[in-house]
Amino acid sequence: MLTEDHKHWGHASSNGLGFTHHTVVDAHFRACERPYLALLGQAGIRPGQRVLDAGCGSGDFLPHLGRLVGESGRITAVDLAAENAALAADRAREGQLPCPVQVYRASLLELPFPDHAFDAVWCSNTVQYLDDGELAVALAEFSRVVRPGGIVAVKDLDAHLITARPADPYLFTDFFRAAGSGPGYARQLLRTRELYRHFRQAGLTRVRQQTTVIEHYAPLSPAARGFYATACAQLAGQALALGLHEEWRRFVDPDLPGHPLDDPDGYISEGNVLAVGTVPG
Repeated sequence: MLTEDHKHWGHASSNGLGFTHHTVVDAHFRACERPYLALLGQAGIRPGQRVLDAGCGSGDFLPHLGRLVGESGRITAVDLAAENAALAADRAREGQLPCPVQVYRASLLELPFPDHAFDAVWCSNTVQYLDDGELAVALAEFSRVVRPGGIVAVKDLDAHLITARPADPYLFTDFFRAAGSGPGYARQLLRTRELYRHFRQAGLTRVRQQTTVIEHYAPLSPAARGFYATACAQLAGQALALGLHEEWRRFVDPDLPGHPLDDPDGYISEGNVLAVGTVPG
């Protein structure tokens, strides 16, 4: 899970994984809240269900999961970083959710719950941190704790669809080609559209998958501008260290005058994949 390259991505929580600090996770959620919630709405979560939010971060999805399951439902959430789990527990207490919520610090690779404890698992922007072997273990754990006929829903970032304008149209493509040439986090960010295959290998049935492009046009909202300028700065540092296109220098400083995202024609996009499968039995 924790690979050497994570130190280059920055914004780590106590688990050492890049881009898991609650400030950057929350910023990403705010920037993409509407399409994120649209994907959550298509996961198949229903009123009255017992739902596990696996990899909950600081709990951004908890109020929305609460609205989906209603008063007769129940939410359990886990995160690997103790401080994120604590923040999620605080959010649950302060948010006056309509249903009971319990939050634990736990690993997706060894969930502390009995078999068939849930009707559904929701896992957002988390399996990107797992290599193929760990992903297989996590999906097996999801299938174990969900009852037969229940669902496993995973939403994650697809780095193939990250691009920005005005910039060389291959700028981000070339970065991920170089950074993802071997095992590590970048390569896992390019695996997302293969989730359907991993679901099938895990024995899940009725697998369905969809890919969404999330687009932000100028003028970018403050939330989108803040998150993406910060994220691009991290990529730019790595890209220049790899000897890639000098155009990356325009992204190094989020506050640089003339930043591409501040251009009248500024644009940035990312891909998100939602994969849903049914636990057999």
